[in-house]
Amino acid sequence: MRAGVAGGVLSTLAVAGAAGSANAAEPVTQTIELPTLTADMTAQVAESAEVTQQAAADYQLRAERDAAAAKAAKQAKADLADAKKKAEAKQKAEDARKAAAERATRSSERTTLTSTSADSDVPAPASGSVGTVVNFLKAQLGDAYVMGATGPNAWDCSSLVQAAFKQVGVDLPRVSQDQSVAGTPVSLSNIQVGDILYWGGAGSAYHTGVYIGGGQYLDAANPSKGVVIQDLSGYPASGAVRVL
Repeated sequence: MRAGVAGGVLSTLAVAGAAGSANAAEPVTQTIELPTLTADMTAQVAESAEVTQQAAADYQLRAERDAAAAKAAKQAKADLADAKKKAEAKQKAEDARKAAAERATRSSERTTLTSTSADSDVPAPASGSVGTVVNFLKAQLGDAYVMGATGPNAWDCSSLVQAAFKQVGVDLPRVSQDQSVAGTPVSLSNIQVGDILYWGGAGSAYHTGVYIGGGQYLDAANPSKGVVIQDLSGYPASGAVRVL
């Protein structure tokens, strides 16, 4: 009995071994199953695509806005330059208009003063450069003449002329010699109110005064007369210059 059992066991092992050998010789094929897309995963994929598309749209919108801003800035710069040019042209035109008006005013003042100042008590116009000069000079009538004095109550001839024109922003030299060549020379036959008269040679004059019209001039004459109005016929000038 023991021999029969042992034989049966050995036979069974032999068969099992043979079967194992046969199975070992066959290739093993493994199948990998892909995960099935669920509804949640499908939604996530769609949401991701939508986010990407929105980001692209945002970038495009930002680029368009930046381009529009750059274009607007360029146009604003051009408009500013154009406005500046127009403002400069307008200012030049205004300056030219003012200069023409000032010249017309001076001419009118000279005409008025020439026709009315034969009477020294007739006041010069209160406005305008020429009128301001003449008004200042007349305000000093009666002041003393002192060589080297510069006002306010005593003058010599050139300091009085210098102070009068300083009232309108004209900076004249201090002495008669230099004042006689400080402006544009004019002939005595064409002198106008406000012209500077001098006695002696141009560049070497020894006395100056200012023509006030009607054949008269105002000057700081000498220590005995002081500041007075005089007739050119009594003491003809040597020449004249115009600074206004």
